[in-house]
Amino acid sequence: MTDRDFPDGDRIKTLPFPVDRGLSGVGMRIGPMDGRGPWRADTPLDKVHRIDFHVVMLFDGGPVRHMIDFTEYEADAGELLWIRPGQVHRFSHAPEYRGTVLTMQPGFLPRATVEATGLYRYDLPPLLRPSAAQLAGLRASSAQLEREYVDTVTLPPGPHAAVLRHSLTAFLIRLAHLAAGATEMEEEHRSGDTTFTRFRDAVERDFATNHSVSAYADALGCSRRTLVRAVRAATGETPKGFIDKRVVLEAKRLLAHTDLPIGRVGVAVGFPDAANFSKFFQLHAGTTPVAFRAEMR
Repeated sequence: MTDRDFPDGDRIKTLPFPVDRGLSGVGMRIGPMDGRGPWRADTPLDKVHRIDFHVVMLFDGGPVRHMIDFTEYEADAGELLWIRPGQVHRFSHAPEYRGTVLTMQPGFLPRATVEATGLYRYDLPPLLRPSAAQLAGLRASSAQLEREYVDTVTLPPGPHAAVLRHSLTAFLIRLAHLAAGATEMEEEHRSGDTTFTRFRDAVERDFATNHSVSAYADALGCSRRTLVRAVRAATGETPKGFIDKRVVLEAKRLLAHTDLPIGRVGVAVGFPDAANFSKFFQLHAGTTPVAFRAEMR
């Protein structure tokens, strides 16, 4: 079940990539933030919503409070927030969103670059605090990317998009190094489509209908033991724990930000029986769905 399956008023609004605000039709945009919001002038800053693209905000001022998946983050000058597709978030009322914002469609970069830069590492924290040297490198890389982005004259569209992909990759590699650490990122780059990354992608796609570790292992063409080793090495947890965390996160999103009945929330995350959903949610969230919703309202 997706947001589009819910009647109006019973869903979290999903905002698409703002193609109308980009240059030359490329799948990315970079420029200054302002009080209207980083990408859409008509987006209410204080309303919960999803996005179907990547957002990286590099702040020149602050502090700014920003909610991402039930956690309030406070970002200050020289810090970054990295919001990934599908995450629920909300801007604060404060007008201090100053700095540079990058938005990018998921399909703009090739698969190998996506893996090397950890674009879908939902397990990593959104708030990044670079050192002075790291920040200088990120700002220089960001400035170069912005110069290439606005230069729509010296190259035709095809080469211009290719240059943008290279410049964007350089910036994201710096960002991924900061987010995940150099050793982990290098291992990811060498291994390409690892068992874990393929498992992570499969869970993101199928968590609402598939909670079985064995079924994921079969779909990936590996043994259950191989999958357990790969997930534990990458995250420190079991495949079942990884799946359950994703299911609980989606349930929390729907409970907090929609008016769907509890039973329909359960159905949306793969529990046709409301009692089983309530039992599962209480086991993993430490509270009942009804109590969690009441706490969030």
